[in-house]
Amino acid sequence: MTEFLDLEAQDGVRMPWNVVPGTRQEAAGCVVPVSAVYTPLRPFPSMPVLPYSPLRCRNCRSVLNPFSIVDFAAKIWICPLCFQRNHFPPHYASISDDNLPAELFPQYTTIEYASPDDRPSAVPPVFMFVVDTCLIEEELGFLKSALLRAIELLPENSLIGLITFGTLVHVHELGFGQISKTYVFKGSKEVNKEQLLEQMSFFVKKPRPTTGVIAGVRDGLDAESIARFLVPASECEFALNSVLDELQKDPWPVASDQRAMRCTSTALSVAAGLLGACVPGSGARIMAFIGGPSTEGQGAIVSKSLSEPIRSHKDLDKDSVPHYHKAVKFYEGLSKQLVNQGHVLDLFACALDQVGVAELKVAVERTGGLVVLAESFGHSVFKDSLKRVFQSGEYDLGLSSNGIFEINCSKDIKVQGIIGPCASLEKKGPLCSDTVVGQGNTTAWKLCGLDKATSLCLIFDIVKKESPDATIQSTSNQFYFQFLTYYQHNSGQMRLRVTTLSRRWVAGPGSVQDLVAGFDQEAAAVVMARQVSFKMESEADFDPIRWLDRALIQLCSRFGDYQKDSPSTFSLSPRLSIFPQFIFHLRRSQFVQVFNNSPDETAYFRMILNRENVVNSVVMIQPSLISYSFHSGPEPAFLDVAAIAADRILLLDSYFTVVIFHGATIAQWRKAGYQNQPEHQAFAQLLQAPCDDADTIIKERFPVPRLVVCDQHGSQARFLLAKLNPSATYNSEAPVPGGDVIFTDDVSFEVFLDHLQRLAVQ
Repeated sequence: MTEFLDLEAQDGVRMPWNVVPGTRQEAAGCVVPVSAVYTPLRPFPSMPVLPYSPLRCRNCRSVLNPFSIVDFAAKIWICPLCFQRNHFPPHYASISDDNLPAELFPQYTTIEYASPDDRPSAVPPVFMFVVDTCLIEEELGFLKSALLRAIELLPENSLIGLITFGTLVHVHELGFGQISKTYVFKGSKEVNKEQLLEQMSFFVKKPRPTTGVIAGVRDGLDAESIARFLVPASECEFALNSVLDELQKDPWPVASDQRAMRCTSTALSVAAGLLGACVPGSGARIMAFIGGPSTEGQGAIVSKSLSEPIRSHKDLDKDSVPHYHKAVKFYEGLSKQLVNQGHVLDLFACALDQVGVAELKVAVERTGGLVVLAESFGHSVFKDSLKRVFQSGEYDLGLSSNGIFEINCSKDIKVQGIIGPCASLEKKGPLCSDTVVGQGNTTAWKLCGLDKATSLCLIFDIVKKESPDATIQSTSNQFYFQFLTYYQHNSGQMRLRVTTLSRRWVAGPGSVQDLVAGFDQEAAAVVMARQVSFKMESEADFDPIRWLDRALIQLCSRFGDYQKDSPSTFSLSPRLSIFPQFIFHLRRSQFVQVFNNSPDETAYFRMILNRENVVNSVVMIQPSLISYSFHSGPEPAFLDVAAIAADRILLLDSYFTVVIFHGATIAQWRKAGYQNQPEHQAFAQLLQAPCDDADTIIKERFPVPRLVVCDQHGSQARFLLAKLNPSATYNSEAPVPGGDVIFTDDVSFEVFLDHLQRLAVQ
């Protein structure tokens, strides 16, 4: 695995196939698609930032890179992607073998350009807080204190706007210092941008332009009227604090058999319209804090009557969801509007009920927004995650905005699409494949919001036909990929990051050994997880378990070593040996098993899976388990019920939850207070060690995971038991003394592997 981690440390890329199947037929037999999980803004301490514009190929527009063939005498470079000959411009006249520009250094396959022609953005970062007031007093109190703390962390120059909503939408005029002043819109009525500007008296001083689009100071608005609603953080602290202090629960009465009237979609629509008119194209974020289901407006997810339950997975399967399709259509429209404006929608949903994350998913994901789901605004998952958004220093998220991502590659490769937080810019070209996956049919994507961890899963198509001649293969057996990310750095400066990759391709009879040698099983598991989640959402009657099982059987029968029809002879190379285990856990994970999860939770888990890098995604698929005991230091344990012992502490990290599990004996000693006695120092240290490790995990992660501390046989032990391989169940022969059994009819990994071997050798 280490060499794949080294490649990631150099370019931020993990590919399932690091030796690429070279022909269409070969690629089809490989089951896992030729793909890459790429983190565009992964921080590289040693990467240079060049203070000039990149040199581009005049044919395919790719950027000069270390794989280009350079003729120093004639001052010509040949593009490795399209073989076009390009002349160097005059300012490259002094280059030679020992005087190379940085972009030709072999170690700088990833490099950034900060061209002096690109002026930093004139508009500082903008934050529009959209706050739900249909909350109980206690929740509203938690939310207000969290917001006040967050506002203190905002950069001084950032602009802030505030919209509160319940039955009505209130847009607060923070720039009017004397008294608090708001503009009110009816929650059940759609407001378009023109009506919005008219009603908020934008054209009192400066008349409305007769033609063209109204967009910012440049096009038809005066700076004064914008400054009424978007105020610099340094100036509006007092106004904002007083508005938040006086913020009351939504005053409209709610009958005992009714839900509160909450017009989430109208409030978000007003926020998007206001930002689109005032600061189009700037790095603006709408931060929505929602505490319950939307019941008013176009995006309502349920009616006001409590007798109608909120949609479940079963309802979605049967298509008995009266509001769902209308709401999704509305948010698709909103996402298009936000992508055109270059703005981001972040969602903080805190309620015991569903709030409509499943419907909002499209708008949050296409704009690259952050999403946090918690039970209450008082929960550490919400409070600490919100603090992390604005925190600067070593754990900051590195929020950037206004990204455009482009792909270029060798002519035998086409792009099927991207599964991840981005929106297609519909730039069609010869590189687009006929098969579309995710955001496809384009070679350029918009990333309105992106951060250091945002990872895209790019899926490729190999279109090369069978190679008739072996000699051709040996001369040009490299495929080249180039990823360009043009984005606004959090300093306001526009940057272009260029990553160029080269991968060897193989085809023909002897290729199996080479393919296996370059197989990255972690990346393959993550690509399969993103694919299966995408298919479950987009294909009707799709059976995920069957699809995963067939893929695994095909892969094992193609790459395993065995004699036909003899399961006992079956073996897998170490490069593939953990892959069946990943698929076993993926089949049982919350991405595939939607039973016991609401549509909101499922949408949330998939949104996080679709934006995280390989290492984090693997933890979501197959959690890590560490065991602590008196006999040995912390050591990794198998994710199996056999890991439970009375005298052990286990630390489970399943990404969304971190569980510290005390064995029965340890729990008894802890309750007896032995750790407080001076002669039992060792026990106190044993109890402390997993807590310290859990703290380290929680500090580095966003959204902040939920911490569960539980004892063997306690009710919360279910958080651990649900993730373990059930090798000992209630009907096993003899359970291990001091261990545990799992009450389930699920098959264990051993039985799963047994069946896999039988089917693979047929």
